Amino acid sequence: MFLGVLLTACQSSPGPKNNELTLDITQVAPGVYSAIGATQPPSYENRGHNNNLSFIVTSAGVLVVNGGDNYLLAEALHREIRRITDLPVRFVVDENGQGHAFLGNSYWATQGVPAIALEPACEEIRKQGNAILKRMLARNRERGEHTTVAVPEICFEASLHLNLGDTPIQILTFGPAHSPGDVSVWLPQQKILIAGDIAFHQRLLAIFPDTNVAEWLKSFQKMAALQPRIIVPGHGVPTDLATIRTYTYDYLVYLRDQVNQILEEDGDLSDAYEIDQSAYSDLDTFQELARKNAGRLYQQMEMDSF
Repeated sequence: MFLGVLLTACQSSPGPKNNELTLDITQVAPGVYSAIGATQPPSYENRGHNNNLSFIVTSAGVLVVNGGDNYLLAEALHREIRRITDLPVRFVVDENGQGHAFLGNSYWATQGVPAIALEPACEEIRKQGNAILKRMLARNRERGEHTTVAVPEICFEASLHLNLGDTPIQILTFGPAHSPGDVSVWLPQQKILIAGDIAFHQRLLAIFPDTNVAEWLKSFQKMAALQPRIIVPGHGVPTDLATIRTYTYDYLVYLRDQVNQILEEDGDLSDAYEIDQSAYSDLDTFQELARKNAGRLYQQMEMDSF
């Protein structure tokens, strides 16, 4: 694991009132912070905070990365931001069209803060937002109150460059990867990448039915070409490119090669489920995802072979 990044927990003052939800904030670098989520699946206990909610403080205001899983979680993040700076939040960037990226937009909308997302993520939210909201409310119950579906106001087709004060911020798409509309936020001056779900290391990545593994490998290489000094992944603590490569790119290549061998030997789906993934068994969500990943990749590659 990468040991070269000094991470510090920010002291929040004053303290919470009336049992308000509080979040531990990690300072990644000057002006760059993240509330590191659990690396387990979303649950009532972790309030759906199983991804990273990051923010960048500039001289002209704050940019938040990820709306969060629900209204109250986004509200809690805003309280922590206010303990660090009096500057207003200017934008929220949704890293993709998953619930824990966009459902908290409903809170930010009440604050007059526009959300930004890549068009495929916006389309996913338009089509699937209500179903995603329903699943979150079933899990979070009263902890999901006030949450509604708020489609991002700014939906863009390609990379988007912003300047907040003297801080250039680039919202980049490297191509299809983990889920519709994946984007990363790049700080070129500090060479810090808030990567989103193109990058995993502490938990096993998920291959969804709409995940494009072949394109993810290409997108990863484009991302790696930036040579980021620090990567804040979608899940897990900040780390370096070598660590992310091991647990994302190398894992996908390994799984692809294993499935390809099964196809060449006229194997079937049951063989894919038995692929030895024990080298990654220490990662969180391994039990939930390893067999699903192998099965879904087999089905994708089998269809591609016809």
